[in-house]
Amino acid sequence: MQEKDRLFLLSRGMKYWLFKSEPNAYSIDDLKKDKVEHWDGIRNYQARNMLRDDVKKGDVVLFYHSSCKVPGAVGVARVVREGYPDHTSWDPKSEHPDLKSTEEKPIWYMVDLKFKKKLKEIVTLQDMRGMPKLEGMRLLQRGNRLSLFPISKKHFDTIVKLGG
Repeated sequence: MQEKDRLFLLSRGMKYWLFKSEPNAYSIDDLKKDKVEHWDGIRNYQARNMLRDDVKKGDVVLFYHSSCKVPGAVGVARVVREGYPDHTSWDPKSEHPDLKSTEEKPIWYMVDLKFKKKLKEIVTLQDMRGMPKLEGMRLLQRGNRLSLFPISKKHFDTIVKLGG
């Protein structure tokens, strides 16, 4: 990262996010292989708003495998392109079309992520629930079903350190 980019991120307050993905749909190994990929298919308005308005280039993402045998944090990525219209929504052949969304009037948004690292060990949801340092983390709150949300630097650092 260039110095001017680093200074900009510090001035605006780089954010940390947790993004969930089902590993059978798109895993940390897929992102590692692809190096950079768009994060599409979000069909929740609150998550859409975060992708469109809040997730910024340079932000850091904790990659989390969900809806699997052992859910947990598995890697780290960086946002390399801010929110832009999710073209898969107006493609009737995509896995998650929404034909109310069009090129002229997009409803859904996505960002591009760049692979940074895979954790040596998965930090499981069960592990996280037993960690006092993660108290207050949105992931651990009842009823949290969003596929992405902000997390604190403290929570990010705790999980990455534990995962190696």
